[in-house]
Amino acid sequence: MSKALSLAPSWRRSTRCESGHCVEVARQGRDVAMRNSTVPDLHLRLSEAAWDAFIADLRAGQFDRC
Repeated sequence: MSKALSLAPSWRRSTRCESGHCVEVARQGRDVAMRNSTVPDLHLRLSEAAWDAFIADLRAGQFDRC
């Protein structure tokens, strides 16, 4: 296996995905990357602390629609 392949992130798809437009996440070292499955070349990379804060806000309903 080439070194480039071994360093590629292992993307996991949301279990709530029912369409082809899904959120995917992957570990990149100590960071967490997030992307839209329909645009795989673009991703957002967050530190562990930023990821933890993002998940806490999700669980608290900070992003729920009114």
